[in-house]
This record gives sequence, structure tokens and C-alpha cells, in this order.
Amino acid sequence: MKVILLEDVKGQGKKGEVKNVSEGYARNFLFPKNLAQEATPANLQQLEKQHEAKERKQEQELAQARELAKSLEAEKFVVKTHAGDGGKLFGAITTKHIGDAMHAKGFDVDKRKIALTDPIKSLGGHQVHVKLHPKVTATISVFVEAE
Repeated sequence: MKVILLEDVKGQGKKGEVKNVSEGYARNFLFPKNLAQEATPANLQQLEKQHEAKERKQEQELAQARELAKSLEAEKFVVKTHAGDGGKLFGAITTKHIGDAMHAKGFDVDKRKIALTDPIKSLGGHQVHVKLHPKVTATISVFVEAE
């Protein structure tokens, strides 16, 4: 019997897949627990529409991420902090500081998307990567200045 999985089922497949399972397994386990529905032509057509809507949404998110990346790369973000002699910082500039500087300029980017290999510990300009989407990464300019 062909069924459409409504949830991930261990040993069978992921949500949205069409699988061929035994009739007893479908009627006694999958259907009562709402883990699957029968693969009728109407249900298959509905599943296809859901896949198309999901693809459109992903394409739209990718386009928005690319636009945000372009606008982020055009900006320069300034972070002011206390510094000692020779340009050494008291502490370090972390993703939180950079996220706050981005937020002050009107960009709503989560600090967890900012990829710092090491915290910034010196004055001057630095290049920082921001992962906006699995396929889109922006490189922003962060300038650290003394207060």
C-alpha cells in the first residue's frame, strides 16, 4: 500500500515522502497515530502543491538573503570600546558587540549568524563573515575604535 508520510518515521522515511508499506502496518500503526495518509490521487496532488509552495518560499528566502548581503557589504560598522596603550583592547570584541552595531544601523541579524574565528582584540578594520543563509555568506567591514 502506498502512503504519504506526515511525520518522520524511523526506519521508513522522512516527512512528505511517498512510501510503499504493508497494509497491516499502515492500517494498524501509521494511520491511527496520524503518521501517514493513504496516497490517493487527491492527496498526491495536495502533496505536490505543498512541495511547490515550499520551493517558492525557499527561493524567496534566498533572494532576501542575497539582498541583505549586498546591503551589509556596502556598510561599515563601527564598534567603540576602551583601549589601552598600543591599541590593545580591554577585553575583546565579540559577536554580541558586532550584532549591536549592526542593529544600531537598522540591520536585524542574529548574533549567532556572525562567524568569528577568534574574538577581535585590536583596534582597526577587520573582515567578518555573516552566514545569512546556507548558500549566502556576507563579508562585512568592522572598524574598532577607542572611546
